[in-house]
Amino acid sequence: MYNRAGSRSEIIGGPLDRKRINDALDKHLEKSSPSTSRALNSKDKDRLSVPTTSTGKSQLDHRDSRSASLSKNKCSDAAEESETDSEESDVSGSDGDDTSWISWFCNLRGNEFFCEVDDEYIQDDFNLCGLSSQVPYYDYALDLILDVESSHGDMFTEEQNELVESAAEMLYGLIHVRYVLTSKGMSAMLEKYKNYDFGRCPRVYCCGQPCLPVGQSDIPRSSTVKIYCPKCEDIYYPRSKYQGNIDGAYFGTTFPHLFLMTYGNLRPQKAAQSYVPRVFGFKIHKT
Repeated sequence: MYNRAGSRSEIIGGPLDRKRINDALDKHLEKSSPSTSRALNSKDKDRLSVPTTSTGKSQLDHRDSRSASLSKNKCSDAAEESETDSEESDVSGSDGDDTSWISWFCNLRGNEFFCEVDDEYIQDDFNLCGLSSQVPYYDYALDLILDVESSHGDMFTEEQNELVESAAEMLYGLIHVRYVLTSKGMSAMLEKYKNYDFGRCPRVYCCGQPCLPVGQSDIPRSSTVKIYCPKCEDIYYPRSKYQGNIDGAYFGTTFPHLFLMTYGNLRPQKAAQSYVPRVFGFKIHKT
C-alpha cells in the first residue's frame, strides 16, 4: 500500500495542508453521492473539517514506528499539552509492534467513543457492501485498517499518503456505525457505557445520567457526534473538544435508541423535575 518505514514521521514533522486534503476528499464524495455534499450548519462546520482523527492531525500507521512516534501525532502548540499527550501516547502504544491499527486508533485521545471492530467482521465483504463507492483509496484504506503489508507505498506522494490515512479513518467510521448495531458491537458499547466512556448528562436534574453517542444524520460529514441522555431524552455536545470533532455518521441516528431497546433494564425513568424561573421567590408568569 505504502511504505511504513518512515513516511509517517516525515509527514508529521511539518504542518499539513488540511484544506487541500479536504477539497480532494470533497471532490471524490461529490462524484460518489451528491447527498454527501450538503452544507453543514455553522457550528458543526467549524467542528468537522475532514474525516480524520480527533487530534486534527493526519496520522499514518506504521507498526514499526507506531509506539515511538504516537506522541508526535497529538502534539499541539502549547508545550504543557504536548507533554500530557506524550504521556498518554506512551500508555496507548505500550504494546509496541503488536499493536494493531484498530487498537491504536481507538486508543487515541478523543476516540473514546469508538469500540474495536472485530477483524472477522471487517474481512466479511458482505458487511462492507457499498462502502467502496463512498471512500477514496478504498483498497489501500482497508489494507491499512487490517494491517496488511503492501509495497505500493513507494509510488505514493506525501499527499496521497495523507489521503490514504484519512480514507482509512473514514472507512473505519463507516464500518463502525454498522458494527455497533450487531450483538457483538452492542456488547462492546455496553461495557463502555457502564464505564461512563460516553460522558454524563450535563443537565442538573438528570443527576449524572450516563449518555450514549448519537449522530444527527446518517450522511457522512453532515454533523459532529453528540451525546444522547436517555433520561431527559435530549442531545448535547461532548465535553471534550477532541470528541466533538468526530463525525456523527460514525455512530448514526439509530444506535442509542436500539441500544436502549436491547438493554431495556438500562432505560432510566424520565426526569420528573424541571427548573422553574423565579423572581424574589415568585414564579414568573408565562406571559
